Amino acid sequence: MEYQLLRPCFSSLAATTFLCKAVSLWLPIILLLLPLHAGASSNGCLICHANEADGFSQKHEFARQACTTCHKGDSTAAELPQAHRALVAYPGDMAHASEACGGCHAQRVSGVEASQMQTGKGMVAKTREAFGEIHAIGMTSIQSLGHSPADSLLRKLCVSCHLGNSKHAHALDVTRDRGGGCSACHINNYPQDRHPALTSRVEDGRCFGCHSRSGRISLNYTGLAEAIAGDTDTGEKSPLLQLADGRTVIKKQSDVHHAAGLSCIDCHTSTGLMGGRDNSQHQRQAVDISCEDCHGTPQTITSRELWPDEHDKLKQYLAPDTPPDTRIPVTHRSSTPLWHIRLDENGNATLKPKLGGPARLIPRYSSASHALEQEHQQLHCSACHSQWAPQCYGCHIEYDPAGKQKDHLLKHATAGRWNERRWDVRSDLPPLGVAADGMIRPFVPGMIMSVAHPDWSEERFQRQFTASEPHTTGKSRSCESCHHSSKALGLGRGRLILKERTWHFVPEQEAIQDGLPGDAWTTLSATRSDAGSNQHNRPFTQDEMVRILEAIP
Repeated sequence: MEYQLLRPCFSSLAATTFLCKAVSLWLPIILLLLPLHAGASSNGCLICHANEADGFSQKHEFARQACTTCHKGDSTAAELPQAHRALVAYPGDMAHASEACGGCHAQRVSGVEASQMQTGKGMVAKTREAFGEIHAIGMTSIQSLGHSPADSLLRKLCVSCHLGNSKHAHALDVTRDRGGGCSACHINNYPQDRHPALTSRVEDGRCFGCHSRSGRISLNYTGLAEAIAGDTDTGEKSPLLQLADGRTVIKKQSDVHHAAGLSCIDCHTSTGLMGGRDNSQHQRQAVDISCEDCHGTPQTITSRELWPDEHDKLKQYLAPDTPPDTRIPVTHRSSTPLWHIRLDENGNATLKPKLGGPARLIPRYSSASHALEQEHQQLHCSACHSQWAPQCYGCHIEYDPAGKQKDHLLKHATAGRWNERRWDVRSDLPPLGVAADGMIRPFVPGMIMSVAHPDWSEERFQRQFTASEPHTTGKSRSCESCHHSSKALGLGRGRLILKERTWHFVPEQEAIQDGLPGDAWTTLSATRSDAGSNQHNRPFTQDEMVRILEAIP
């Protein structure tokens, strides 16, 4: 770290020497004259860091005169080395969060430490399973990674996104910014002339660095679909656009919530984001919010009475003039108050975006607008209302021991490189399947890939589909797009033929390593209904497919 103590007029060596002696002589006296503050006996830090006294949000205003509360060090020391002894330059990093942030937010920090954004436990478990490393099951976290083939791939291609990834750059780049613990979300900008504000007003750019990858949720929400240059199968005539990190995308329909001005935190609660529900290997079970919480028949509380004790701190976000009998909905899963939503005497809900903007009337679910409600009760909202989803139907990964590549845990390049090649990237209506909760949801290929490693006698092939919330909500898909679609059934593209009261399917793509067409999940006879399924996901059975096909003429 560089410290510029001199203004331009002090340019000579003599002037520099004079200034240093003056500071050394007067600094102890100045420190004694500084006001005292709880959390620090005095604040000599501001002698060199005067600008850092400004910029704090109201809730953290106490820290402007108590630097050592978060940063440690010795604010009473007269010499720089002593002042910076045991200094914590980035207290938001997960390595320091329990001591720095945990003093006031202990429950939140412990929740984040166990959350999937920190441990990546689902990703680790699934990758090890796909690589046949069953001996590693039970040690499923990024922090447990070793150097097996599966763990090597995770280290070099996947784990830059976890919150424990330390971030020591005073800059924000929404396409590349990842890691940083509490600061990853709660610092929206790094001004040059004051301390960065720690805030609960988390902007969407804080989510983008990690969530524009894998499921591409942040891209999808804004109406951007990743595409490969030269690929003619995008289903769009849109020109290719380029993100700052070099990836190419095309423009598609954005999510209706995005079009209405809602940010990520308008739906995703602090309980869901910071580990309050993170009690399993699976991301879906960590999510607090559901469509029904806003669009269905809400459970409600009043603003001052019957407020759940575990959510007491959320009261601070209510406007001071909020009437005591105001009805506020809570999530069905964790009773988290949705404090930015109000219900009137007729049950109409109005949402005030947390980051600002006009209030929005929330459309309510009605039976009148949902034909065949009883017959469709197994359908999750996203099965019909997802306009499109990113899908990749081909991937090959190969390990080159002679190459070098960055290890995201060690922060430097090490021996060995994983090279990826992918093809058949689509952004259209996804196939459907049955999730662990019994609901029919969109599914996307989590992996249809071959993997080669010199330690193996042959390549490994994996075909896995996973339930997805594409975040592309909009007008419902047509009846035909489900009931007359081979792709919706998980068969892939091709022709469905009814002959002598029996259904037949002619696929467009040839069979690959496991005997299925390249873009399929199952077969019409369901003889491969176990393909890429597990206790959490499954394709339709033969009987289910026949009922779907014959539901409408």
